[in-house]
This record gives sequence, structure tokens and C-alpha cells, in this order.
Amino acid sequence: MSLLLVALFASSFAGYQTTPLTPEVQAALDHVSPDSLRGHLSFIASDQLEGRNTPSRGLDIAAEYIAAQFRRAGLEPAGDDGFFQTANFVMTERNMSNFVFRFSAGDRGFALSQTQFTYAGTGALKMSADELYKVDGSDSTALDSVDPSAVSGKVVITDSTNAAVQNKIAGWNPSLILQLNRTSANVTAAVPGRLVDPENAPAPVRTATTTVTRISIYGMDAVQMYDQLAPGVNAATLNVDIPAMTERPVKLHNVVGILRGSDPVLKDTYVFVTAHYDHLGIANGGTGDVIFNGANDDGSGTVSVIEIASALASLKIHPLRSLVFMTVFGEEKGLLGSRYYGRHPIFPIAKTIADVNLEQVGRTDSTEGPQVNNASMTGIDFSDVGKIFQEAGVLTGIDVYKHERNSDAYFSRSDNQALADQGVPAHTICVAYDYPDYHRVTDHYDKIDYTNMAKVDRMIALGVVMISNNTDEPKWNETNPRTARFVAAWKNQHTQ
Repeated sequence: MSLLLVALFASSFAGYQTTPLTPEVQAALDHVSPDSLRGHLSFIASDQLEGRNTPSRGLDIAAEYIAAQFRRAGLEPAGDDGFFQTANFVMTERNMSNFVFRFSAGDRGFALSQTQFTYAGTGALKMSADELYKVDGSDSTALDSVDPSAVSGKVVITDSTNAAVQNKIAGWNPSLILQLNRTSANVTAAVPGRLVDPENAPAPVRTATTTVTRISIYGMDAVQMYDQLAPGVNAATLNVDIPAMTERPVKLHNVVGILRGSDPVLKDTYVFVTAHYDHLGIANGGTGDVIFNGANDDGSGTVSVIEIASALASLKIHPLRSLVFMTVFGEEKGLLGSRYYGRHPIFPIAKTIADVNLEQVGRTDSTEGPQVNNASMTGIDFSDVGKIFQEAGVLTGIDVYKHERNSDAYFSRSDNQALADQGVPAHTICVAYDYPDYHRVTDHYDKIDYTNMAKVDRMIALGVVMISNNTDEPKWNETNPRTARFVAAWKNQHTQ
């Protein structure tokens, strides 16, 4: 790049008197290493961390590892417990040691496993029956001829997924509805329990009438038994013992470290670099490879936060503003960790001037074609942050662009959203929005393009330095109608 072009970019950003890519900054960027990224990710995305589900032992180990790397880089801990910001959640789950779900009809008898049923009730369900009433929802004539009194108090089994049919069955007041699922052998999306945020739990729904108990059942044995039953009453044996939900407290952690700024005034303002370190855990009822390693989603963002923190901590003179590096829990459960931070900010929101969130920055084999030497930013024209990173991209050889379909659509789908809702200009950088192993157990660390990821990380590090060293703060683009609520939130923070 010519010196004239560098000077033009430098002068276009009002707070700079010289190019942001000084020899000292370049030396720091050179600390970002493909081999170092590979080393971090080979652990973060290893089978030993069991997919980093929220909550899980693997997630806790990942948090400890990230904290250790922040400590190694020389960051200051910023949590309530060293580098950890602790969130107290509740896990509701069943002790399945006494679980029973047995069927027999005709010459068939079998037991369902824990991954072959779903039951939304919170209390215990224990019952037995010596007959089943089969309802064939596809036969409308037979359905209309059913005498509701013949069904009342009985266990109904049906394979109909039609809502009107199911509501009609419920109106007959059976004791239980068994909903057969023909398409799946197991409840692959099931989780051992449900994570509850006590601060944000929905109010209980109260209705005037009692809802009929429903259980969805899965598996070929259940399908074969159902198919041999005749419509109407059938002699059968059913024994069900589902334990009640219990609650246990769980502690979850955002991992937060800070590189203090060098300016006596601007050091009390903050630029965030974030990513989520959780993933999907272990598949239920599977065989072979059952661990969702989440190397790209979002192990790549996690190790990039580590590597960028280490690189910028090597600067003899820190950037003017303070840099906060944070990895958050529970993104896959609904942005839980970032939303927790939004409700419990460690640093004043009014003094938090920007956030760049990193999501899926390691894979270049996008379903849209190779993504080398480029990166997309969500909501790139929502604020000045997009322009700053585009300038950083020019200086580092990365095209930072607006994806015409996904840039705006994905703005609210990652952890930048929690800070944006508070009025902070916050965006997510992504290399491949979709790739062949997205949310699959095959998202492994050996499929990452580490050379490209290191180059993207150098661009991100430079963009962060540019924001930090500028006396002007990034602003929302008030001419874009999509930013209205973020502008309003920013103004609210700065008029309190």
C-alpha cells in the first residue's frame, strides 16, 4: 500500500494524527500466530470438553483455560471471583434412576429409553393401564363417530400431528394422550434438564381448565406396536413412572479480563472484544461421534479473543482506552451470558464505547463459496464501527464487507445484541455465516483455516486499537431507521 493511501485513511479518522499502523502496533499484530490459535483450539474443541454445554463440566474447564490464558497475557481480572463474573442460575431436571416407561400389546412388549419420550409436566407422573384407545386421525369418518364417553378416563394413543385432531381428542377428557412420532427414533434435541434464569424467568401460565397430560413417544418399537393396534379400545399394558422435576443451583461464568488504557482520562472508557465459549454438548441417543465440538462455533471466536488479548498486551504503551476481553456462556441457550452482563455490567455502560463480537471466524469453506481474506460485519452501516474496521481491513489485507442478505438479519443473533440494546455500538464479525458442519458433531478443529483466521484477527486487533486510540467515540448512524432504538438507548445512557 502506498504511503499516500495510508495517510488518507489515517486522516479520514478525525482522532488520528498519524497512521494507526505504527511499527509498534505492527509488531503486536505479528504476535497473532496460526500455530498458537491451532494450539488453543485443539484443546477448547477437544472431546475432553464434551461440547461445552451450558452448564457442564466441559464448560467450566473451558472457563478455567480462558482465565489462565488471560492471566498469562498479563490482563487484570475483572470479575467478582478473579476473572469470573458469576451468574447464579437454576437447573431443573429429573432423577431418572427410577424411570419406567413400559408397553405391551399382543405379542409385542418393550420399554422406552430416556431419549424416546418428551413430557412437559414438572410433577411426577405415575400410572398404569390395561388398555389403550387408538385414534386414527387420518380417518375423519371414524373420528367423527367416536363416542367421547368411551374415551373419557382412558389412555389414548395417536400418530396424528394435526392440531385440530389433537384438540378434539383432548376434548374427550382422556387420562393421557400418547403422541407417536413416526419420523425420529430418538429425541435428538432433548436435554437432561432446563436451565432457568431466576432474574428473567417467565411468569407461570394459569388456566381455568385442566390441560390433558400429553407425552410424545419415539422409536421403531412404538411404531410397530401402534400399527398392529386396531382403532378403538385395545387390550394392552402400560406402566409409566416419570419422576418429578427437581431444582439445583448452578454457577455459570463470563470470563472477563482488562488491559488498562494508558491515557489518564480515556483509560476510564472501554472497548470490548467478545465471543461465546459454549456450544451444544453431547447428542442424546447417538452412537459413534456424539460430541458437538464447536470448533468454529464458537471456539474460533473464543481463541481469537485469547490471541488478540495476548497480542495487544505485548504493547509497551497500551492503547489510550481500556480494552475488555470477555468470553460469555450460554449463547446457544439464548444469549444468556451476554444478556446477564447487560443486566450486571462490570464497567459503566455509559463509558463503554464499542464492542466487536467474534463469531465463526475460522472456517473459510462457506456454503456460499470460499471466504478468504474477507470478513463480514453485522449491521456494518449501523454505526461508525463498520467504517473503522473497513479501514483496518485495508491496512491488513482483509475486505470487511456488508453481506447483503445476512449483515442486517444476523445483527440480533449473537452476543453483540445485549450491549447494543444498552446503546453501545456493538457488532459481530463473521467469516462464514453458514458452512458444511454448522451445529454438527463434525465441526472439528482440523477444519479451520488458521492462516486466514490469524490474518482476520490481526485486522480485528488493529480495528480495536484504532477505536481505542481515537479521541472521538463511535456513534450510531441516526439516518438508518434500523438504529432508532439503539440511538434512543445511547441517549438515555448519556442523559442519566
